[in-house]
Amino acid sequence: MLRISPVQAMSQALAAGVMFYQYRSKTGDRKSVYETSLRLASLARDAGATFIVNDHADLAQAVDADGVHLGQDDLPIEQARKVLGPGKVIGISTHSLAQAREAEQQGADYIGFGPMFPTATKDAGVTQGLETLRIIRRSIGIPIIAIGGITHTTVTEVVRAGADGVAVISALLSAPDIQQSSEDMLRIMRKSGGHS
Repeated sequence: MLRISPVQAMSQALAAGVMFYQYRSKTGDRKSVYETSLRLASLARDAGATFIVNDHADLAQAVDADGVHLGQDDLPIEQARKVLGPGKVIGISTHSLAQAREAEQQGADYIGFGPMFPTATKDAGVTQGLETLRIIRRSIGIPIIAIGGITHTTVTEVVRAGADGVAVISALLSAPDIQQSSEDMLRIMRKSGGHS
């Protein structure tokens, strides 16, 4: 699906005003993930944006990223905190109210929650939907980043259901113009009360 490099994609997203960027590579070897993360961390730093490495707390530390995003099968939050130190951001993917509450209790700075809608980007499990998002919003105090099948037409209802922000892959990377698509998504989110 990726027509351009992660650096090009990030550059266009940053130019549109995206201020939180997560790098996820499920196929690259650790050296290539490190090298790409190093370039992306520098780019984000220059733009004043937050840069998060997916899965690998040690790589996030090595490139001086702003933090790491963990999956349920990755390093526990407590151990990731030992690797990264107290000043870094730790997020974790959650797929239920119980996981969201546990993430907050264990010290996560934010949760990713989803999938909101069916998605072809990754096998993220059972679709959670807007009502579950509303319940989680009432149950935890940390930010929620909704993920999974979110598009320009569904982002408003996701934000109104309680998401502080959204993680979007296909809706942006498959667009003919990533920067324009990012700008459009941000404009819709801001009208809905969300963050970038």
